[in-house]
Amino acid sequence: MTFRLRKTLVEHKARSHILAVSKRRSPVAMAAFETGTETRTPEEVRALTDHLYPLVSARIPRFEWDLMAPVIARINELKAEKGAVILAHNYMTPEIFACVGDIRGDSLQLAREAAETTAPVIVQAGVHFMAETSKILAPEKTVLIPSMEAGCSLASSITGADVRLLKERYPGVPVVTYVNTTAEVKAETDICCTSSNAVQVVEHICEEFGTDQVILIPDQYLAKNVARMTDKKVITWAGSCEVHEQFTADDIKEMRDANPGVVVLAHPECPPDVLQEADYAGSTAAMSGYVAKEQPRQVVLITECSMSDNVALENPDVEFVRPCNLCPHMKRITLEGIQMALETMTHEVTVDPVIAARAREAVERMIALPSPSFPAAFDRGHGGDVISVEQR
Repeated sequence: MTFRLRKTLVEHKARSHILAVSKRRSPVAMAAFETGTETRTPEEVRALTDHLYPLVSARIPRFEWDLMAPVIARINELKAEKGAVILAHNYMTPEIFACVGDIRGDSLQLAREAAETTAPVIVQAGVHFMAETSKILAPEKTVLIPSMEAGCSLASSITGADVRLLKERYPGVPVVTYVNTTAEVKAETDICCTSSNAVQVVEHICEEFGTDQVILIPDQYLAKNVARMTDKKVITWAGSCEVHEQFTADDIKEMRDANPGVVVLAHPECPPDVLQEADYAGSTAAMSGYVAKEQPRQVVLITECSMSDNVALENPDVEFVRPCNLCPHMKRITLEGIQMALETMTHEVTVDPVIAARAREAVERMIALPSPSFPAAFDRGHGGDVISVEQR
């Protein structure tokens, strides 16, 4: 299947999914609606939500918005009633990201905010490892996730036992773990990182340990891209993101042929040959910052579908080419799911206190590092490749 056909099919699937979710009513949601927003007239709903529609009108047609608006109104009402904040990852669909999300950003930003918020309830509009991280950093808070099925291919690729075996194979080598992992994996870690600060963390921990070797897990592509930017010897794991690994260098070339002059921005979870073909590579925060600062005439973000939608809404003068690879896990977080989470206070995320205490050390060591004013970009680098890709 060609890249262009794949793009069209997945974009259609994404929009169909949003419509289907907007129309669906589960028994729990129906019960909530009977005492909530659906008792209001359309005029009352518009009075509560029309000020939000301009935030997303460029991506959501009015007929779709009319289906979403009653749920958005009810969610915002419930947040006020229960003292809740919604942490919305950059990969959330625009109606969640812009219209109910209170704190928005990449994994690093959301981790920092989870640690600092005074709200008694956190709703994680993201995947399960993010909700675990929020609970680790705010153990006294109630942390809810709208769908327990919102997982992550990276998080499921490695276990705490795997990390312990790695430490046996490479005694004394510090372990840097991507935040896209479970709490039990973080608990076996010296320090965590995100794509925003992976190079900074690797350099820091090697200096602290007095070594030129580091174990960076579980994303082999992030590790390979980090290795190209440092002289440290990087050992990694055979994990990958099921969204970003689909992109190829040929996809980039095809996009350039179809859109002469387009600026290509890639996420470092993509294979190295994709970054090699890109004009710029960085985390979701870095890509968003690049577009806001540079205002390219035409741009493509090589990452998850909704990221482009959300950045496009903030940069109306930039034309976005959308190569759409949909994350099925992120798309399990829906407006109805968020409403149900707040109505019923489910699903509450818990972490074993012993594991949480050990994992908290690794996450807090990352957060304690200075936050760059602008996340570092990945370039073609001066380093090499990883020295080993480990697996079970």
